[in-house]
Amino acid sequence: MQNDITFYQRFKSDILVGLKVITIRDRSESHFKVGDKLRVGTFETDEYFCTIKIISVTPITLEQLTEEHAKQENMTLSDLKKVISDIYPNENHFFVIHFSLL
Repeated sequence: MQNDITFYQRFKSDILVGLKVITIRDRSESHFKVGDKLRVGTFETDEYFCTIKIISVTPITLEQLTEEHAKQENMTLSDLKKVISDIYPNENHFFVIHFSLL
């Protein structure tokens, strides 16, 4: 069965223990809807590791990211902005996808 969304392997343990409850994605991954149940795999190997349920999908810019977003990502705000900028260079408009582990 194919996975619906992937995360870098380094985020797997934080997701599984409920420390990471949001993901910030660009427009290409903004199509998820509230209530969707998604199979989650690792980006590196696409190995399935859990299922999540979408709670909300909210547009945001890099400048609008707050300490609360960083906390939901289980990192500091400066680290979060750096990670987002590294993954999506030259992009400023994103979507915060809030999820819960099923």
